[in-house]
Amino acid sequence: MPIDSHCHLADEAFAADLTEVVARAKHAGVARVLCILSADETQDVSRCPVVRAAWPEVEFATAVHPHRAAPFAGRPADAATATRDAATSTGAVALGEMGLDYHYDFAPRDVQREVFAGQVALAVELGLPVIIHTREASDDTLSVLLDAGARRVSGVMHCFTGTVEEARRALDLGFHISLSGIVTFPKAEALRDVARFVPADRLLVETDAPFLAPIPYRGKRNEPAWVVETLRAVAGARGMEAQALAEQVASNFRALFTRASER
Repeated sequence: MPIDSHCHLADEAFAADLTEVVARAKHAGVARVLCILSADETQDVSRCPVVRAAWPEVEFATAVHPHRAAPFAGRPADAATATRDAATSTGAVALGEMGLDYHYDFAPRDVQREVFAGQVALAVELGLPVIIHTREASDDTLSVLLDAGARRVSGVMHCFTGTVEEARRALDLGFHISLSGIVTFPKAEALRDVARFVPADRLLVETDAPFLAPIPYRGKRNEPAWVVETLRAVAGARGMEAQALAEQVASNFRALFTRASER
C-alpha cells in the first residue's frame, strides 16, 4: 500500500473536508501519511489532534520552515526551542520541514542558515531524522548537514527537483530522496532520470498536498490519494510494477521513521 511521505493535512485548505480527504486516500489504498506542521504557527500545531482523530495512523514532523526564519534573526535558539516544544507536544517522528530557500528569499540567507543549523543540531540531540526543504541552495544545504557530522543526521530530501549529481551527493550523506507529483509532468524527464538513478531502498514518494498536484490533477488542490499517480510515474520510469514499488517505499518509510515513533 502506498505511503505519502510528506503532506500538510493541518493546512487550512483541508479544514472543511478533512474527513472526506482521508476517506479518499484510504479508498485509493494509501496506508499512512507523514503530516508536516509549522512549529512556530500555533494554529498549525493545534490541529494535530484533529488530524490524528481523522486518521489515527498519521505520523507528524515539525520545524520552522526557511520561509519563516526572518523573525528569528539574532535568536536562532528560539527557533530550535519552538521546534523542540512542537515536536514534544505532537509526538513527532522527525523534524521538518527545515532547510534553505534561495529562490524566494523570504528570509535573509544568513538567518536561514543559522535557523537551519540550530534545528539540525536539535535533530542530532534528539536522534530524529530531518525533512529537508532546499531550493537553489544545494551547496549550502549540504554544507550545514556536513557540519553536523557525516552520518550523525539522517533524513529525506523532500520534493526533490535537483540533478542526478545533487541526488548522488545527498545519497552519499545517507539521505533518502522523495519525489513529488512534479515527476509526472511532461517536461520532467530529468527528474525521471533521478527516479531511475536512486537506489530502491532510498526512495520515497509524496504529494506535498495541498500543493503540486500530479498529472492528471495539475492545477487542483492536491491530496494524499493522488500519491498513487506519483508512484505510478516513478515505477514506470524504473520499469517496475507499481505494487512492488509501493511495498519498497513502505519499507523505506518504516526504516527511516518507525524507530522514532516506537520510542
